[in-house]
Formats: sequence, C-alpha cells, structure tokens
Amino acid sequence: MDSTPRTTQALPGKEAGALARALDAGDVTVFVDGTALRLPPAARDAVLDLLARLARGAAVTVADARADGDPATAGGRAAAPAGTQAAAAPSPLLTTSQAAAAAGISHTYLRNLTDAGIIPVEYRGSHRRIRMEDIQAWLEQQRLAKEARRTSGRAATGAE
Repeated sequence: MDSTPRTTQALPGKEAGALARALDAGDVTVFVDGTALRLPPAARDAVLDLLARLARGAAVTVADARADGDPATAGGRAAAPAGTQAAAAPSPLLTTSQAAAAAGISHTYLRNLTDAGIIPVEYRGSHRRIRMEDIQAWLEQQRLAKEARRTSGRAATGAE
C-alpha cells in the first residue's frame, strides 16, 4: 500500500447515520480479501476511531505516524532482518470438515470460532476455507492456555 497521506471526505448524512448505527451495535468484523480478521487491540481501536469520525460526518486524513524516511519503517512495516527470507507461501486451504478433523473439534464449534474471528476464515463463494497454519496456531494457543491454567493452579495450592 502507498504511504502517501490520504484524505476521505465526510460521508453523506444517510451513510454517516447508517455507520453510526452499526458502530453502536458494537459488532465490528473486518474482512480482508474474503478473510475474517481479528484485529489486535491497537489496530481495532484505530479503525474504530476512524469509523467513528466518519460516522460523525467528519472528513479524515490517514498518514503514517513515523515519516522519518527510514526504509525499515516505511509504511509502518519493519524490514526483514538481513539473511532471512520473506514469509513462506501460505499453507493450503482446508474445508471446514478437514479443519475440524485436524483440530479434533466439531464442525459447529469450528464455525463458532470462525464467526467470532478467533480462527481466520476465507470464503470462496459461500464456502468457508481455513488455513492449516491457522488451525495449528489456535491449537498452540489452546495448549499454552491449558499449561498456564495448570501452572497457576499449582501456585494457588502451594504445590510445585
């Protein structure tokens, strides 16, 4: 994406009102190229701030906060360290049946996780597709959370 500041004019009253009502509902889902994306808190807050300003009928300008000319930070992205390769190609897409089987969970639970944005999902038409790397990342999060609960349970009882 271009790092040139971009100004968006105020939304017409009807559109601003519809956006304000949607924001009041509190359910915000971001889709990037057909993939539901759960934003990190700082990114979510920035996007919600931008949308709230548009909903109030304000024009907004978006620009990089750090415009020091350093190519390592251009566009808000850090450069890859020397001697490393760019990220590998994404893992293949799985059907919901394949993803649920790989995770050892039911299709319904998997759909609930994708609807909540916990596991990213891509849509091909109306069909959900899930990357194996996302299933593996979720499984690792679950394992770490279980380990943390077990560790904190030991600390609470004084056992080691």
